[in-house]
Amino acid sequence: MIDYPGRAPLGPLDLSVGPREIIAVVGASGAGKSTALRLLAGLERPASGAVVRPVEPGRTGFVFQSPTLMPWADARTNVALPLELSGLSAAEARRRADASLAAVGLGDRPSARPHQLSGGMAMRVSLARALSVEPDLLLLDEPFAALDSITRRGLIEDLHRLWAARSVAMVFVTHDVEEAAYLAGRVVVLSAVDGRAVTDIPMPGPLPRPEGWRRDAAYREAVEAVADALGSSMDRTP
Repeated sequence: MIDYPGRAPLGPLDLSVGPREIIAVVGASGAGKSTALRLLAGLERPASGAVVRPVEPGRTGFVFQSPTLMPWADARTNVALPLELSGLSAAEARRRADASLAAVGLGDRPSARPHQLSGGMAMRVSLARALSVEPDLLLLDEPFAALDSITRRGLIEDLHRLWAARSVAMVFVTHDVEEAAYLAGRVVVLSAVDGRAVTDIPMPGPLPRPEGWRRDAAYREAVEAVADALGSSMDRTP
């Protein structure tokens, strides 16, 4: 549980994340989705209860709603920054930054500055920065909300590809039920009233998704199940 002045406490929230699990968290604005990520990241402490994080310090990656890149620095420098701050040599940090940029499809743009990148490219740099620390847990706070639908779909496919190649668990916050049902193996719905997890829905089908999965009846049924649960969560009273 976590308290904010002038409003009801959020939670208690009971959420477990298994190795290599992909979980999407959905809920109305103010339901506590971003707060849940900050708790998982260790950026906030709960007012009661405990957050148990077997992930070693420094092995959590965080992708924010906006790319949060240093505008004066090129892509390589932006990605290398957390590595240098952790004590790696500049040469090793640059090497790993280049490898992370290549992993997200920007291996040919290490010298590009943020103003030279599209919104989707800038978000890929932010993702590369989070991946550069070789995280065991990757937290993503509505990172694609400001992007067009085609770019968003491409980035979700990239996340699945990266997940398949790495031993990483992901918790992805979104307000888009279709995005949640496609991306995740589980969708957790938070109450609009107090941030409790009111529904935890397993998603059908394999990860990564097979071609044409968005047209599959099982996927469409999963989307409707999440949408119904989200609608119900807004009617709950504390």
